[in-house]
Amino acid sequence: MKINVAQQMREGIGSVRHYEINEVGENGFPTRGDLQLLRTNRSILVRGNLETTAREVCSRCLEEFDYPLSLDIEEEYFLTRDPVSGQPLDPPTESGGFIIDDNNVLDLDEAVRQYILLEQPMKPICREGCAGLCPQCGHNLNYGKCDCKQDHVDSPLDRLQELLPDKKSKGK
Repeated sequence: MKINVAQQMREGIGSVRHYEINEVGENGFPTRGDLQLLRTNRSILVRGNLETTAREVCSRCLEEFDYPLSLDIEEEYFLTRDPVSGQPLDPPTESGGFIIDDNNVLDLDEAVRQYILLEQPMKPICREGCAGLCPQCGHNLNYGKCDCKQDHVDSPLDRLQELLPDKKSKGK
């Protein structure tokens, strides 16, 4: 998503432009939303909301699914050249900031990619009632039960039961 801001950079501080975004992102999913670009004394401040989708793998059943994302974007893009004279400007002191290139193009792709990464869940689940996989055969339990015998799984804490008074007398 690239936006040419050459005209806005020549306008006064405080000028605002609105852009409607409707593009297909690098991940192949559409990205839609509205952005507001505000000219400041040293940058263009981008604010807005974008809706997109990410391909995830369920942490329970390992099936792929589409996960909808809502991104609230607020990033500052710094000028590298003076808009009037064309002279190079000092680089921003903030680390990790975005810049407007020499062709006056503001590239949103990296910022959107970072916002997508921040919004993705740590343990994505395809649906609330996902049954997961059988721990013995690996069958996806969302498609039905498997034929595995559900044995009692020994817990490492089972040995502590022997320390209880009523368990000692029963065991002797």
